[in-house]
Amino acid sequence: MTSLMKTTFGEYIRLLRNEKGLTLTQLAAKLNLDSANLSKIENDKRDFDKKRLSKLAKIFGLNLKELKNEFISDQIAKQIYETNCNKQLLKVAEEKAEYRRTLNKPIKTEKAL
Repeated sequence: MTSLMKTTFGEYIRLLRNEKGLTLTQLAAKLNLDSANLSKIENDKRDFDKKRLSKLAKIFGLNLKELKNEFISDQIAKQIYETNCNKQLLKVAEEKAEYRRTLNKPIKTEKAL
């Protein structure tokens, strides 16, 4: 699977569903969603729950890592769009991400007190 670039994640799900010949109701049932919620996801009125990515990958026989990349790239694109950020901000963010890679430290999580 390659990135579809010019589709949102919701549109991508609709494309997959149509290619497989599934109705909205059929796919919603496989994802343990109601069809109204799936419709909202496909129309970008609601975000897809990343906890369901593995189920989505299994339904369509997709590589989970590639599907996660598609999902994450769409989330980043949405953030860029909603904050109307410019290329300079993106460049700084990319540099910060690269710096974090060089730290070679595990990502810290807060422990419950």
